[in-house]
Amino acid sequence: MPGIVQKLMVVPALDGLLLQPSTLRNQRASPTIQISYKTNAITTLRETHRGNNKNAVSLEAHGIVGLLTVASFSYLISISSRHQVAQIRGKPIYVITDVALIPLSSQAAATKAINQCLASSKRAASRASGAIASDSDSSEDERAEASATEDNDPTVPHTPEAETCGAAKGEENDSKSTSVVEDVIGKKGQYGRFAERWFSRKGWSVEKRRMQGMSAGDIKEQVDDPPQPYDTIDKSESQTDTASSTVVPDQARSSGNSAPDQSNVAESFIPKLLKTTRLLLGSQSFFFAYEYDITRRLGTSQVKSTEMPLYKAVDPLFFWNRHLTSPFIDAGQHPFVLPLLQGFVGQRAFTVNTESDDPSRTVAAAKEDAGEVIELQNNASHDSAFQPSAKTRDFLITLISRRSTLRPGLRYLRRGVDSEGNTANYVETEQILSDPSWSPSTSIYSFTQIRGSIPLFFSQSPYSFKPVPVLQHSEETNRAAFRSHFTKLVDRYGRIQIVSLVDKSGGEAKIGEEYEKHTNKLNDENGVNGTKPEFEWFDFHNVCRGMKFENVSILMDSIGPILNEYGSTVENDGKIQRTQSGILRTNCIDCIDRTSVSQSTCSQKSLETQLKGEGITLDLQTDVSTQWFNTLWADNGDAISKQYSSTAALKGDYTRTRKRNYRGAINDFGLTLSRYFNNIVNDYFSQAAIDFLLGNVTDQVFAEFEANMMSGDPAMSMRKVRQSAIDTSSKIVIADQSEKLLGGWTLLCPREPNTLRTFPFEEVVLLLTDAAIYGVRFDWNMEKVAGFERVDLRSVVGIMKGVYITSTLVAAQIDEQKNVGFVIRYRPGQTDVTRINTRSLTSAVTSNGKDFDEARKNREGGGRALTEREGAEENDAKNDEAAVDSKKGMTEKHELEGSPSSPPIPKSKPDPMEKDKPTELKIFAFKALPANSSLASGVGQDSERQQVTEMELVKTVCHEIAKAIGGDALGGKRVVTSEGLIRMTGGIVEEGDIISLAEARKSTGLLEQLGHSLKKLVWA
Repeated sequence: MPGIVQKLMVVPALDGLLLQPSTLRNQRASPTIQISYKTNAITTLRETHRGNNKNAVSLEAHGIVGLLTVASFSYLISISSRHQVAQIRGKPIYVITDVALIPLSSQAAATKAINQCLASSKRAASRASGAIASDSDSSEDERAEASATEDNDPTVPHTPEAETCGAAKGEENDSKSTSVVEDVIGKKGQYGRFAERWFSRKGWSVEKRRMQGMSAGDIKEQVDDPPQPYDTIDKSESQTDTASSTVVPDQARSSGNSAPDQSNVAESFIPKLLKTTRLLLGSQSFFFAYEYDITRRLGTSQVKSTEMPLYKAVDPLFFWNRHLTSPFIDAGQHPFVLPLLQGFVGQRAFTVNTESDDPSRTVAAAKEDAGEVIELQNNASHDSAFQPSAKTRDFLITLISRRSTLRPGLRYLRRGVDSEGNTANYVETEQILSDPSWSPSTSIYSFTQIRGSIPLFFSQSPYSFKPVPVLQHSEETNRAAFRSHFTKLVDRYGRIQIVSLVDKSGGEAKIGEEYEKHTNKLNDENGVNGTKPEFEWFDFHNVCRGMKFENVSILMDSIGPILNEYGSTVENDGKIQRTQSGILRTNCIDCIDRTSVSQSTCSQKSLETQLKGEGITLDLQTDVSTQWFNTLWADNGDAISKQYSSTAALKGDYTRTRKRNYRGAINDFGLTLSRYFNNIVNDYFSQAAIDFLLGNVTDQVFAEFEANMMSGDPAMSMRKVRQSAIDTSSKIVIADQSEKLLGGWTLLCPREPNTLRTFPFEEVVLLLTDAAIYGVRFDWNMEKVAGFERVDLRSVVGIMKGVYITSTLVAAQIDEQKNVGFVIRYRPGQTDVTRINTRSLTSAVTSNGKDFDEARKNREGGGRALTEREGAEENDAKNDEAAVDSKKGMTEKHELEGSPSSPPIPKSKPDPMEKDKPTELKIFAFKALPANSSLASGVGQDSERQQVTEMELVKTVCHEIAKAIGGDALGGKRVVTSEGLIRMTGGIVEEGDIISLAEARKSTGLLEQLGHSLKKLVWA
């Protein structure tokens, strides 16, 4: 099996993109492969060639990241620039500094993309040599270096950066002399499509037509489009039309009221996705090695035979481009599969004075520059004449941080734990101490620690500087995820020492207490197979108040003994002599700033212990020449912080200098402001892009993003959560045990009862028994019943099912096949009940689930929850029952509190005369949830994706209700009797539009459209 391809030429041939490996010394040659245009089929070519054009352009690459496929478009991601940052056992470690994205739509598109990449590289080289010194030119060049796929080829979606790249090849002068309007349109990838629509002469008409379900061809025919004032704009928009008419699927081309194909929405986000992908991969946070596995810590590396591909040996937990490389893996092209690690890799070399008696002056010299450190290793391993002085000794320290691919993402969008026990911002950090020569005769030490979010379900609002953590889900759900998390840690590392750095007072105290409580509960249950995690709560902000971060030494005094028990992993003569027996798990709320300070202190103590085993006494805290150690850990902290919060770490001045001053505090304030901006503006789309690149979601996530301006958090399996909600609701609300549960569903419902369109729509539980229909308002965060309404089946007058469109702001909301629902019309009676849990705290039932808790009652129309004091006064002043009788029927409103006492709902027959009273009808409106989730097949427990369509679900529910009532399901017609009553004849279920597309358009006001457009301006 040949090794990983380290250098290759990317050549656009007639039938596909050729990847021609360059053979290195002592490496078996890999064959040239071809990626076919459109189909993405990967095949091996027998002879190396460049197609029919001998003068075809080519792009040199240092490896392949993978294939990015969005809707019907695909892009090859290759490493166009790299930088060596370290060397381990003589094997180079690189960081990606830039990538090229080449479209796989046609030879012309690929050729143009490669030309743009070559032009960008040439300009970058010119800037490096000082040919271009202007800051303005530099910023324009950076924009010009935007993804090379963003070209004007008719088969590729138009992107504005392509025009900028085109200007870089000789059109700079034209691009600089533009008006503000043209400048905004040219940067619509940065300003959003909203700005383009403001300034384009087409205005909002194109978007309006798109919302009506018309294809670009329909738009071109029906919109009066006079010549544009700028050639670039005319050109781009005409090509957008051409692209749509040639590659958009047939179902998206139909006019009328049909919604565009889902892929069209994903295609509209391609420019932003490409830009985000290039920024992410070029952020110098992705590392790789051709001949060394950097994903596994010392002592855990698999024995890799020469025939085993590298991707099979790496730890899948840290294999970040596994999804992108899957086409090459499936095609058997293993030499092109280059695993990437997100995190940090850095090295420092230092020389110690072996005869020094002063621990604070032990270090004689240090090297911080990566080039100097690599040169030192080469000299030590290859130059036999290289012998250190007898009075000095050289050491090498290597730091590797590995970010997990499970529960990945950004600060406030990924918090806590998921249902499988994976936590946000989980990073494994390994510090390796070795000789620069990596000689087998010398000892190699490894000390590993981890960080990760508190393993409970919680969230925080991104719209506050100091948001309070809000706990979510039930205690049972949290306990299961908590145990799962620590089971994985015990299996992976052994013993566990928890260090929690959250505040013991204020907003963080509650979640800190819950963390400690769950740990104690786990230990009371004998831990994980007898292994009980140790818990240390260190109030960092309180102990280190007044910028006295040196007080972290108090933490070390507490956990030092157990860290000494864990020890380090030691290798000598190629064999593992000792293995680290436990892991230090550190967390604060973000797991970046306080955690980085604490972890660097722990690693400092570990390094001192390891050197002591080599007969060298060193005090890193007092040695003034140990800045090399501090900067290494500060760089690591900044890297982890940027990957999670988009800024460098706070408190970095202390990590670098072991001193804290007001200048550092001011710098931290600036970083905090930058984080706040990223939290509310940039992170939402970036999160969706990260999930898509990892293969956790399909391109449907972009439709969800367009509708909600954010993507969902797959922390919990919604299938299981919804089924649990149905089970919980049935136990809580069905008080009469003689009622037989016939079915339960989760649906959308208007926020206000007895309405068709009040926002936001809420996800509710619909229960059907042989006696009544229950609409249950459910608190999904706390997994508790918030209230319910019961309608006797005998009160049901009729059911209408059909199109139910509540908004026309985005394409997904106007699809008449997916936006469907039904409305139950009923006449309120004495047996109809509404109960509201105004405190929304508990809805417990007895073990047999028979009755409700004894509850305090709220006055009809009170409209708010009672406080404890008000509740006591209410109980003293009124009876246990409060009922209000009106023309609409008898309604009881109760506050649920948690212990069974409410009497069962009577099933007595209502007054026969009541039927003849022309009382006002009420409605129960329900809309089907989207049938398909954006979660990719095989991700988590939602891999069993719902196969029932929205229309099929509505038909099923209506049929079950009709069958329970005892009438025919279909063919119903409304008839007004002489008494003015509405009766159903021929069946109880009627088909018709609940809210048609035309009605929805009329009810979508200008303010609502403007609000959504402003959101798109900010987030899309």
